[in-house]
Amino acid sequence: MTAVPADAAPVIDVLAAGKAYPNGTHALDPVTLTVRQREFVTLLGPSGCGKSTLLKMMAGLLAPSCGSVRTAAVRSGFVFQDATLMPWATVRANVRLPLDLAGHERIAADQRVDQALDAVGLPGTAGQRPRELSGGMRMRASLARALVNEPELMLMDEPFGALDEITRNRLDADLIRLWEERHLTVVFVTHSIYEAAFLSTRVLVMSARPGRIASELVIDEPQPRSESFRGSTRFAYHCRQLSALLADAEAAGAA
Repeated sequence: MTAVPADAAPVIDVLAAGKAYPNGTHALDPVTLTVRQREFVTLLGPSGCGKSTLLKMMAGLLAPSCGSVRTAAVRSGFVFQDATLMPWATVRANVRLPLDLAGHERIAADQRVDQALDAVGLPGTAGQRPRELSGGMRMRASLARALVNEPELMLMDEPFGALDEITRNRLDADLIRLWEERHLTVVFVTHSIYEAAFLSTRVLVMSARPGRIASELVIDEPQPRSESFRGSTRFAYHCRQLSALLADAEAAGAA
C-alpha cells in the first residue's frame, strides 16, 4: 500500500478546534484537518507543542475550547505514553479489561485475549504480572489491550518514546504489520523524525506552543515497510525533509 486515496472516507474531522486552559495556558491554536480511512497519520513536533492535546481531543478525552471534533462511528483504541497496566493483575486480566467492562462472556473474551497477545508477540504471557515483563513487553501488552476490541481506529500517544532504540524499532515494525493486516486507521504522536518517516503515510509537523500545524509531508512509499527501508536513500531523504520542516516550524514558533 502507498499513499491513501484522497477520496477515502473521513474517520476524523477536526474543525477549527483549539484548546485554552482556565489557568491561561494556550495549548493549541484552532486546527482544521481530516484523517481518512486507512491513513497512518503522525503528529510530529517538540514537547509541549500540543500533539497530545490534539490527540486527546480526537479521542474524546478532552473537549476543545473552540471548534469541534467529529469522529466516525467506528471502534477505537487508545495507547498512552505509559503502559498503564494494573500491577496487581495478570496480563490476561489487563488485556481483557475492555471486554470485561463491555460485559463480554468470559470464555469468548479469553479467546480474544489470546489472539491479541499472539498478534503482538506475547504468547504464553497471559498468567504473568506486569512486574515480570520488560518495558517493551509491557508496552506490547498495552497494545494488545487496545487491539482486543478489534478497533478500526488506533490513537497512540508516544507509546514507544521511553524504550531503547532497538526495542522501539521492533515495535514500530510490528505496528506497521498490524496496521496493514487489520486495515487500521492510525493517528500516532512522536517527537522522533526517524519514527515518523518509517511509520507514516502522512506527517503533520507542529510548531511550539501555542500548537498549530505548520506543514505536512506525504510519505508515498510502499507498505508495509521493512528494516531495509531504514537504510535506504529514500528513508534518508524523507528524514531530511522532516528535519527541515521541523526546523522551520520551530523558527516560526520562536518568532
